[in-house]
Amino acid sequence: MIATGWGAMYGDLYDKGLTAITCSIRRNPAESLPPNVKSLNYLNNIMAKIEANYKGGDEAIFFDTNGYVAEGSGDNIYVVKNGVIITPPDTLNNLRGITRMVLLEVADELGIPIVERNMGYFDLYTADEVIVTGSAAEVAPVTKIDGREIGTGKPGPVVKQLMAGFTTKTENEGGTPIY
Repeated sequence: MIATGWGAMYGDLYDKGLTAITCSIRRNPAESLPPNVKSLNYLNNIMAKIEANYKGGDEAIFFDTNGYVAEGSGDNIYVVKNGVIITPPDTLNNLRGITRMVLLEVADELGIPIVERNMGYFDLYTADEVIVTGSAAEVAPVTKIDGREIGTGKPGPVVKQLMAGFTTKTENEGGTPIY
């Protein structure tokens, strides 16, 4: 819990876009440590973030043990291709995050189609846009992966719509009170 005001986690990178790397660390298999269990075991996330820092990235992208895109070291990941949002299924290889759920609600409200399916390197490298979400990051564009420019190299129209919709939703809806 953080009991203080929180500014934009990525600062001006929301306007420019994040740089990501695909990391050598694999997401823990669900049989060993289910990713939908939010625990204090973040060793592989920390190792991936260290690798990203070493390689000049703002974020690291995990693959699962089968070679499919799982998530970022601190956030869920989405690819936009031809106006469709594609994201890995949240059943085996990534956290079923609250921010992920809100982003999918916003996309649905905006009429942006959503597909959950496995993705690989090709999907990342040929995406029109790549987006990450997390409680601290909220909604952020990724404009470069492994030195490759994504789309135009600038935050695209879909992520801009989602960022605005997310802000509107979170500022105007009170959420669920917890007693």
